[in-house]
Amino acid sequence: MPVDMMTFMSQLNDALIAENGLNLAYLLRPTSPHAKDLVKEFKNSTRASFKPYEGAMQSPWDEIAIQYVLTCVHIVRRRPGEAFKEQSQLVSLFLRFFTENRGWTLQALFSILRDLRDLAFDADNHATYNGKKSECMEDAARTIAKAFGSCMIDRVSPPDQSRKWGIYYVSPIHHAALQVKRISLSKNVLRALDANTDIPALHLYPRSHQAEQELTLAFYNCHIGSPGNQERILTYLIALRILKGHLPSAELMQRFKVLNDLYAPFISAIRVGDVAGYDRALEKSERRLVDLNLWLTLEKARELCVRGLFRQVWVAADKSTRIPISMFTSSLKISGIDASQDEAECLVANMIYKGFMRGYISHERQIVVLAQTNAFPRLADRPQPFSLI
Repeated sequence: MPVDMMTFMSQLNDALIAENGLNLAYLLRPTSPHAKDLVKEFKNSTRASFKPYEGAMQSPWDEIAIQYVLTCVHIVRRRPGEAFKEQSQLVSLFLRFFTENRGWTLQALFSILRDLRDLAFDADNHATYNGKKSECMEDAARTIAKAFGSCMIDRVSPPDQSRKWGIYYVSPIHHAALQVKRISLSKNVLRALDANTDIPALHLYPRSHQAEQELTLAFYNCHIGSPGNQERILTYLIALRILKGHLPSAELMQRFKVLNDLYAPFISAIRVGDVAGYDRALEKSERRLVDLNLWLTLEKARELCVRGLFRQVWVAADKSTRIPISMFTSSLKISGIDASQDEAECLVANMIYKGFMRGYISHERQIVVLAQTNAFPRLADRPQPFSLI
């Protein structure tokens, strides 16, 4: 049965009365079935068409309902920039309500912030494609940071109903700040997590090495007749194993075509030390990796590619213990990375610091002095491969 505006507002009201955050999130999602019905009802309407619905619900929900429809209309008309603006206004209105309520609203908050981030991504891509400038992702990062602050200031609700739990709802979508290089916003999140004494500390959540052990156990105990579950486990297990230097076999990847399509470019680049190829794979798969929460992990694994390239330099120099930094600079340029001598020296220093190479740099002579034995330790032998994630 089609859903008209009054029915939609009635459903919103029912969810608010019942404090049903999950249903509220569903109702505010642009991909929900009722969105199509509302778009048909207001397809050719103007802002004035919504005048009769103002005041039909408690404020700000009458305005939120209107903003939701406007967002959906712009999405259908393929106007991501306008859709982002309407969704931003919806989030601002929701935050007014959010700060006066308890944790049952967190599911809805997560849903509308995720939609805001996705619309910002689409808007920026659309603008770039058309030769225009757009800063929607940066605006989204600031809005998400504001929502994070709204979670932190709850000092009234009981611990089990506190909005502070929203810290762990908002954090997974806060990589919008990383995408626009607003690292300070992410640092604020980490500081807030460390300072919060009302909810479990971040260090109590499973670390990467624990996750690898548990995923390995899950994979070996997964029923052989459930390839879908095996694929879900391997999606994250392979990424963690790559960080440790264990590349999956061709036989394993052939069994899972979807994973092979995702990981094959990264694995090939690591094997041959193709840093530029690795960067291209990161750029091509960015949206998918972000959706899977794997982008940061594979971005970190780029160091394995750099290590592979530098090892080739060492082999080409007959495994000499003294190699000019200029050779590492040249290898980067041959690989397609336009790096200066100072940048190459910095990369070598990082490789030594993180245990990928053994030796030291003579800055005065611009020479890398490598250990006579085991100059490039096996990746799997590093004592703490996850320590710098």
